[in-house]
Amino acid sequence: DGGSPDDDGEGGGGDAAEAKEERTAFDLKLTGFDKKAKIKVIKEVRGMAGLGLKEAKELVEGAPATIKKDIKMEEAEELKAKLEAIGATVEIV
Repeated sequence: DGGSPDDDGEGGGGDAAEAKEERTAFDLKLTGFDKKAKIKVIKEVRGMAGLGLKEAKELVEGAPATIKKDIKMEEAEELKAKLEAIGATVEIV
């Protein structure tokens, strides 16, 4: 009998955990970059985030920083691959 309320409580918590696991929106975070690739990274970030040159430069130099928020996993993985190919270190959070 004492287990029933616990089961109900955990069931609700389990649903919340499942909802978190099935996230549809992710953030793309720049955690660092190869110094030699800085200009390439700035150009790529500028295009991805729709930023001006100054804003993109500040974002890259201020790493770790979020490049894009609330994007789909497919888009996040695609952008991450592009950035890593030019020397950036990126996380999907």
